[in-house]
Amino acid sequence: MVPTTVPKTKETTASVRCTQKYPVGSPASSKASPLPSFHRFLTKVIQMNQLHTPKASRNQETGRLSFMRSVSRGLPASLRRGGADAIRRTSAVSAAAPPCTFSTVPATRKAALLLASATLLTLSATAPAFADGGPGDKDRPKPPASMSTVGGALLGKPGTQVKLGPGAPVLPKDLSARSWIVSDAESGEVLAAHNAHWRLPPASTLKMLFADTVLPKFPKSQKHKVAFSDLEGIGAGSSMVGIKENETYTVHDLWLGVFLRSGNDAVHVLSAMNDGVENTVKDMQRHAEDLQALDTHVVSPDGYDAKGQVSSAYDLTLFARSGLQKKDFREYCSTATAQFPGETKKITKGKDKGKTKRGSFGIQNTNRLLTGALGISPYKGIAGVKNGSTTNAGNTFTGVAERDGKVLLVTVMNPSSGEAHAVYKETERLFDWGFKAAGKVEPVGELVAPKGATGAGKGAPGGDGGNGAAAANMAHSSGGGSGGMGTALAVAGGVVVVLGAGVFLVRRRMPLPGQSGRGPRQD
Repeated sequence: MVPTTVPKTKETTASVRCTQKYPVGSPASSKASPLPSFHRFLTKVIQMNQLHTPKASRNQETGRLSFMRSVSRGLPASLRRGGADAIRRTSAVSAAAPPCTFSTVPATRKAALLLASATLLTLSATAPAFADGGPGDKDRPKPPASMSTVGGALLGKPGTQVKLGPGAPVLPKDLSARSWIVSDAESGEVLAAHNAHWRLPPASTLKMLFADTVLPKFPKSQKHKVAFSDLEGIGAGSSMVGIKENETYTVHDLWLGVFLRSGNDAVHVLSAMNDGVENTVKDMQRHAEDLQALDTHVVSPDGYDAKGQVSSAYDLTLFARSGLQKKDFREYCSTATAQFPGETKKITKGKDKGKTKRGSFGIQNTNRLLTGALGISPYKGIAGVKNGSTTNAGNTFTGVAERDGKVLLVTVMNPSSGEAHAVYKETERLFDWGFKAAGKVEPVGELVAPKGATGAGKGAPGGDGGNGAAAANMAHSSGGGSGGMGTALAVAGGVVVVLGAGVFLVRRRMPLPGQSGRGPRQD
């Protein structure tokens, strides 16, 4: 696929540091909010990235983001990032840096979460109905009767879950997505959801997990000469940024290709740098489990349709929330346009005849809520994150936006209305509803903290570090695939003793067989 050329414009974006105002455990930290808003960053992105001020500096620092710690492995202090801007560390959190933390869940609430999860624990092997055709099928599959309850019991129920309070607006009626979720990015509260844990093909939204896993491993100034083997195994009809073998690219170039053009060629080159696709898939699966994204089974790092590859609206939201802790992730997902290196060619005439010159071409972000498109305008407050589309997945999208100091995450999977740009239109409606409903609805669930997170915050099933994560793991639902193939989930043991005695749960999950067939097109 030849990338679409756009007029050369100066690349624009904004970025911030993930830092804490006070060191963990300091006297002042108890007085400071552990969830400071990053609306200053997002407000600047609104001003800079929606093509209103194309001359703004790409690297301008505008605020900070610290609603969740990163669980990515840090890099040695000696591994630095070069470049013209200055010398900076990679986006990985160093061991010496204090982690970002959640607020504390009261003990009574933690106990209630544990008791509720254990009560709903079932020994089932129900196979969810996967999307096995294009969006808009008349005989649409139904969600499984029982799904994972990670983040709350209501999130495991099929259908729409919302608790409207006085003055709360009703949900939009024109929503056709198989699954969606609206959550507060900072507190982790889920404001409303529809089949949040339904395991469905994720398409290129899975690249959020790829980026969150691999991005901290390489300094953006590192260069790589592309070999033919780096580009092997790319699915037919994949979206491509236009990488050529025997050409040299910086890591920065490659990530622009991943985020802006959803380039599977860029994903495969970065995977090759990360010891290959197979190793990268293992890293992504491990990181998903660290994030407690237990609906996700990774087969291909780029999100291309593959047998058994599934995720959920809930998990995609966790990936976005984790990725947004990283400065470079925020920078790339909020970039509207950029220049990408082209081929090196010999000059055939003029005074430089015989010499070589490498050109460049413009690329534009495929996130239409960021850049706009025919029939759709950039959404006020949008700052990323990632879109996707395949035959089996339909259209998928996760976005983050800020308005009046409130930061929301919305994920939409596979709308079927047939409306032009339906995935973006339905995301817009859910954002609009979420901003109006904030403070007027009772949460129906929470975004869980990663395993081993310092402190337990909104969504954390317990405050005991890694052990607290077991409460979320225990109610993970089973999965399955098309053609009658199912996934066996064996859940053994669940002993709940009256407050303070503890919970001891053992969970074992089998690999997911799943969706078969590769689609002819992937974005």
